[in-house]
Amino acid sequence: MFGNIGFSEILLIGLIALLLFGPNKLPELGRALGKTLREFKQGARDLMETDAPQPPRQDVTPSASAQQPQPNAAPQEAKQDSRRLPD
Repeated sequence: MFGNIGFSEILLIGLIALLLFGPNKLPELGRALGKTLREFKQGARDLMETDAPQPPRQDVTPSASAQQPQPNAAPQEAKQDSRRLPD
């Protein structure tokens, strides 16, 4: 949107603002704009902090004893997952 604004355009906007509002009013406008932006940022930050905290992540990696194959156990490939759709 403002990607093509250069120094000369910014200078022109500043001169027009100086002519419209006068040299005494511009600092007041700048302070008001700064306060508005600061309050907006603080409000946005407060909204982000009041979101529900995420539950802690649980470790789902199998333990070392679960990784060792048992001698009488059937291979993992032979078990059919009932949640899987048929081909």
